[in-house]
Amino acid sequence: MTNVPTRTLAAVGEDGLHLYTCPLCEAMCGLEIQVADGHVAGVRPNRSDVWSRGHICPKGASLGALHEDPDRIRTPMIKVDGQWQEVDWPTAFRRCTELLTPVIEQYGIGAVTAYTGNPLAHSFSLARYAGILLGMSGMPITYSPGTVDQWPKNLSSHLMYGGWWSFPVPDIERTDLLVVMGANPAASQGSLLAAPDVMGILGAIRRRGKVIVIDPVRTATADRADEWLPITPGTDAALLLAIVHVLFDEDLVNLGAMAPHLDGVDAVHDVAAEWSPDRVADATGITADRIRSLARELAATPRAVVYGRIGTCNQEFGSLASWLVDVVNILTGHFDVPGGSMFPTPAAWSVTVQPIPGLEDGAPEFGRYRTRVRGAKEVLGQVPVSCMAEEIATPGEGQLKALITVAGNPVLSTPAGHALDEALPGLDAMISIDLWLNETTRHADVILPGSSPLEQPHHDDLILNFAVHSFANYSAPVFAKADPDAPDEWEILIRLTGLLTGTPAEDVDVAAIDDGFFDYMCFTQGLDGAAVRAHYDHGGPERMLDLTLRTGPFGDRYGEKPDGLTLATLKGEPDGIDFGPMVPRVPEVLGTADQKIRLAPPYLLADVPRLAGRLTREPDDLVLVSRRHLRSNNSWLHNVGPLMKGRDRCTLLMHADDARRRGLSDGDLVSVTSTGGRIDVPVKVTDAIKRGVVSMPHGWGHGKPGTRLGVANASPGVNTNVLSPPDFLDEPSGNGALNGIPVTVVAASAW
Repeated sequence: MTNVPTRTLAAVGEDGLHLYTCPLCEAMCGLEIQVADGHVAGVRPNRSDVWSRGHICPKGASLGALHEDPDRIRTPMIKVDGQWQEVDWPTAFRRCTELLTPVIEQYGIGAVTAYTGNPLAHSFSLARYAGILLGMSGMPITYSPGTVDQWPKNLSSHLMYGGWWSFPVPDIERTDLLVVMGANPAASQGSLLAAPDVMGILGAIRRRGKVIVIDPVRTATADRADEWLPITPGTDAALLLAIVHVLFDEDLVNLGAMAPHLDGVDAVHDVAAEWSPDRVADATGITADRIRSLARELAATPRAVVYGRIGTCNQEFGSLASWLVDVVNILTGHFDVPGGSMFPTPAAWSVTVQPIPGLEDGAPEFGRYRTRVRGAKEVLGQVPVSCMAEEIATPGEGQLKALITVAGNPVLSTPAGHALDEALPGLDAMISIDLWLNETTRHADVILPGSSPLEQPHHDDLILNFAVHSFANYSAPVFAKADPDAPDEWEILIRLTGLLTGTPAEDVDVAAIDDGFFDYMCFTQGLDGAAVRAHYDHGGPERMLDLTLRTGPFGDRYGEKPDGLTLATLKGEPDGIDFGPMVPRVPEVLGTADQKIRLAPPYLLADVPRLAGRLTREPDDLVLVSRRHLRSNNSWLHNVGPLMKGRDRCTLLMHADDARRRGLSDGDLVSVTSTGGRIDVPVKVTDAIKRGVVSMPHGWGHGKPGTRLGVANASPGVNTNVLSPPDFLDEPSGNGALNGIPVTVVAASAW
C-alpha cells in the first residue's frame, strides 16, 4: 500500500480542506476543495479516492465558479406584471397555490404536466424524490430528456432482461478488444458507463489489445483508437445484424455459460440469415470484408466487448441498435463474464430503477395511452418529449395549461425547442425549480431555487448502476446553505406534490408525505416502514440513502449482517469504499417471468422490416449528427466562465470535399436547413468526419431576452434542435432521432 499523507478535513462551512465527489457527470471524480475566506480557493483531484484515484476533468475543476456564479438564483422569485420580484419562501409557495389551484379546479389534473431535466441523475435531493412528484401527484403524462437520450436502451433492457434500468456495461478494465459505437468518452467521460479515467483505461487496452471506434465523426476518442470506421448515420443496426449473420454463417457463435439462460437464439438466427455483409455494405459505408473480419475478431478474442451509446440510441433505429449490441456480446461469449459486457452491482439501489407497475416482468404492453394531438404511444411511461409543445399550443379538451419544470431547459434541449419557446407563454401557470433564469425558466411565473451542488451532500444513486466497480462514497456539503431556513429541493418537490393533490403548498405536511414515501420504499425491500423509521430522528434523502445502502448487496439490513454497510460506516471512510469489480450476475439480475434472457423480443423483431427499407432508400445529400465537448454538459454549464474559454465550439463540422463542392471555406457563415427549420452557423472544414455528414453541438442558442446568463449570452451559439423534426423518431421507443437528419447547407449569403 502507498502511504497516504494525513489530512485534516474541515467541517461543513469552515475554511480548509474538503473532500467532495463531482456531481456533474458519470466519471464521479473525487475532489479536494480548498476553501479560504468562505470561497473556493482551489480544486484538485483526490488521489486517495478509491474510485477516481486522482482523475479530474475541467468540469470538476470549475465547481467553485459554478457555486459562485453571480447569475445563480439564490432567492425565490415571482413574476408580477411581467417583472421578477424576489420574495420569501412562504410567499412563493402561496403564489404556486394561487396559480395551480384554479387550473386543476377548472381543467383537472390532466391539464398539468412536468418536465424533469438531466441534472436529476446527479442531484442528492432530486434523484431520490422526483418520484414523489411524478408518481404521487396524479399527473397522467410527464416529460423528460430520456426520450432524446437513452430510451431505446431502457426499452431493449426491459424486453430482454425484465428491468428497464438493467443495463449491461463494458468491463473495460479487463477487456482486450473494445468496439465503441456512437460514443465519445474523451468528451463524455463515459455515458451509461462509469469508470475512472476512461481514456486512460482505453490507452491500457491499446497496449495489450485493440480499440476500434465506429462513428461518422473522427472524435477525440477515435483519434486515440487503433482504428476508425466511419459509418453512415442510422445504419448501426444493419451493421450489427450483418455481424450476427457472420457469427451464425461461419459457426462462430459461442453461448458459453449463457446457453441455459437464453430464449430466442433460433429466432435471431432466422432474422439474421437475410442480413449478409454484402447486403448492408453500401448503406453502412463499411465494406463487406471488414464486417466479416470484425465479426471474426470479436469471436476469436477471449476478452472482447461492444459498447454502444448515444449515437446508437438517438437515431431512427435506436431500439434495434441498442438490442443488437447486447445480442452480439451474447453470441460471442462476451456477456456476464470479466472483460465482456456485465451487470454492475450498485452498493446502494436507486429509487429510479424500481419496476413500472404493470410491466414488472418485461411485458411489451405499450401504448397504454396516447397523446391527444399526435397520437404518440406511451412507452415505459413516457411519450416523446417533442409532443409537449403541441400539447400546450393546441386548443381543445385535454390541452396542457400548467407546467412544472425541475432542473431542465427543454427550450434548448428538445426537438423543435423553438416551438416550445413559442408555446410556453400560453400556459396559465408555470413553476420552475431551477438555479438559473434560462431560456425555459424565463417563461415561468415562479422560480424556486435549490441549493448549489456544494451546499448539499452527495452520493451517486442512478449512476452506480453503470459503474465498473461496486463502490460507495459519501460527500458532506462544503458550504452551509446561505439561507438556513430555505427548504431543500426534496421538500419543494413534496410541497408541489401536495398542492397537486389538493392541499395548499404552504400547508403541506412534508414529514407525513416523506414518511409515507419512505414506508413504501421499505415495503419494496420486504421491511416494515414504521419499524425501520424507529431507527431515525430525521427524514429526507440521508434517511433514504441509509435505507438503500443498508438493504443493498453489502448492507447490514438493520443488524442482520452486523459487519454490513451503513451510512454511518461510509461517513467514516471519506475516500470511499471499493467492493471490487463487476461479477457475473445472471440469472439473479433477470426480472423476466421465466428467468430467461429474451434474445429475440417480438416487439423489436417487428421493426426489422422498417430497417430493411432503409437499405434501399435513396441516400441523402447531407445528414446532420450531434456532438459533445469535454468542457460542456448539455446547456447548463455554458454560464461557467472557465469552461467557456477558448475557440468557438458552436460550429458546423463539414468534410473538406463537401465544403469544396459548395464553394465554402473554413469560418464561412452557412445556412443549415431541414424540414424542421433553419439556423445560421460558422462552418469548420475538416477531414475528421465522413463525407456526406455534418455535425453540430447540442445545448446552444443562448442570448434570448429575459434570461440572466451573463457568460452564456456573450457566446450564444445557435440551437441545433431547431433542425430536429419533432416526428423524426425511433418508432419502437419514441426516442427522438437527433442523428441522421437530412439537411441542406449553403452559404448564408445565398439566402
